[in-house]
Amino acid sequence: MPTLRWAVPDPPSPDTQVYVMASRFEVRSRRDTLRFFLRSLSAWRQVRSAPGALGASLIAHPSKRTFYTLSWWVHRDALYSYARTEPHRGIMTALRSTMKTSAFTFWEAPADRLPIPWEEAHRRLADQTRADVDRPMTAPAEPGSAQ
Repeated sequence: MPTLRWAVPDPPSPDTQVYVMASRFEVRSRRDTLRFFLRSLSAWRQVRSAPGALGASLIAHPSKRTFYTLSWWVHRDALYSYARTEPHRGIMTALRSTMKTSAFTFWEAPADRLPIPWEEAHRRLADQTRADVDRPMTAPAEPGSAQ
């Protein structure tokens, strides 16, 4: 299925660290698949010119209703700024009701390892998902109590 790849023409210095994010989204229905994919193309166009974006890729598995993203940034704040900026912010808000599951993982990597291999992203997402499932549920703290 489609894999959208993108690399910045002016990569970072090889002796720097980059901030990496991998995500997995599963939509609820086949009807939501097309909606998600079309909206993700708009976010894709945005990331290509986002300040601090160093690269991104998207893998779509429409028959499985699943999408993966992998992006790398000059630092965490650049990623968070992109996520809060339109059209990405509105897209994610509009698509929230179509999501069955989602998973995210973040890490730092040496710039000379770019692009990050998809195999590493999939492994890290699987590890994060297992950690989230294994994490014990705790009761919310009482208002005004110390945590």
